[in-house]
Amino acid sequence: MGSESGRVKRGEQSRISQWLRRRPKPSPEDPARVRETLLLSVAAAGLPLAPAAHPTGYRCSCDRIGCPTPARHPLSFAWQTQSTTDRAQIERWARNQPQANFITATGMLHDVLDVPLEAGTRALSRLLAAGVDVGPVAESGGTGDQARMLFFTATRGTPEDEDEWWPCALDCHPETMDEHPGLRWHCRGSYVLVPPAVLPGGHAVTWIRGMEHALPDPLTLLEALTDACAAHAGSTEATPWPLHH
Repeated sequence: MGSESGRVKRGEQSRISQWLRRRPKPSPEDPARVRETLLLSVAAAGLPLAPAAHPTGYRCSCDRIGCPTPARHPLSFAWQTQSTTDRAQIERWARNQPQANFITATGMLHDVLDVPLEAGTRALSRLLAAGVDVGPVAESGGTGDQARMLFFTATRGTPEDEDEWWPCALDCHPETMDEHPGLRWHCRGSYVLVPPAVLPGGHAVTWIRGMEHALPDPLTLLEALTDACAAHAGSTEATPWPLHH
């Protein structure tokens, strides 16, 4: 009786082992899991996220004919109120919209200094060589002026009193991007794509330095970035920026 029981148990163990071997194991490099992990790391750092459009070939997934910013804009006009750091909500979005890119709304916890890729590459090398604490940095691919480098920084704040707000000539909003071919300062009312994002033409938004780096004061990066942008534009004079109201 005992020996029969032992044979049954060994048989069960054998079947379980065979089933475990046959069961598909999730790959640690599964793109969907990598994407979700990266998005959750951004939200865990306090940066609010919302779903964005994605490319369909060379077109945008939105219904707008001739979309001027294909795959680079939020899905909803209510993106500012929709943006969240809630883990469960971001998991639902990521799993229910597997092709969607994501934007982060700036000006709440963080700002983004957005420069041409060539200028950003030069500035990043200079800053690191000088021992400056550079925070997260992303590369946004594209051709010509669409190729950008994004420096994530702390925000200048969101004071309750509007008179305390410090405006800057470099402040950029989605509708004014064309007015800032050099340095763009994304603050209140603006957004940027966060990695991983897919763009038309096989381009992408990827991390160069991830969210494990603390957000620096934007002023510690500004001089190097304006100098690099001026050199990129072939000018000897850096873009002016105000120190006071």
